[in-house]
Amino acid sequence: MAEIAQSISVGILIFDGVEELDFVGPWEVFTMAKQIGAPLEVFTVGWPETAIRCAKGLYVVADHAFPKAPHADVVLIPGGKGTRPLAQNAEFIAAIQPYLATATWQTSVCTGAALLGKAGFLDGKHATTNRSAHEFFRTAAPNAILEETLRYVRDGNVLTGAGVSAGIDMALWLVGHLFGEDVARSTQTFMEYFPEPPYGTAG
Repeated sequence: MAEIAQSISVGILIFDGVEELDFVGPWEVFTMAKQIGAPLEVFTVGWPETAIRCAKGLYVVADHAFPKAPHADVVLIPGGKGTRPLAQNAEFIAAIQPYLATATWQTSVCTGAALLGKAGFLDGKHATTNRSAHEFFRTAAPNAILEETLRYVRDGNVLTGAGVSAGIDMALWLVGHLFGEDVARSTQTFMEYFPEPPYGTAG
């Protein structure tokens, strides 16, 4: 059942080494849902500043630098090679803890789950991450329950997605939960998101 529709803000945290589609995929879902009428405000937050060089070389400029980030009802932390140094960055972890705590939903894609765990938001919770990062995740989030075979996992108000397409699916699920299945289906249709990989599903 959908929650009562009200204006909901989505803050997507990006940083040097962030995997491009880990954040652009959910961005597309949330902004497409907004375009068809869902009361969403979506913005990016750069750590520590707005200029970001992504994992595959894409250069982007975030809407806000982290110190001036507005409140977000949904915070999304994507993955990428940049998550590994951030997991060891005490300043970063201390900074994101209160930002995540004020959000209604804490979400991640890929190894962003390790940062959620490092910040203490996965203790005792079920979560997933990229299949190549299980050891990293277990080190960063030793008190989490890793679901190795699930593409996205909800545990309370924490959502984790395993990777690029799973992050899109996770975002679509959240749109449906917040605004109803019809909005989510319309979002999926306008995105032309009906995956049929040319080489089948991953083994």
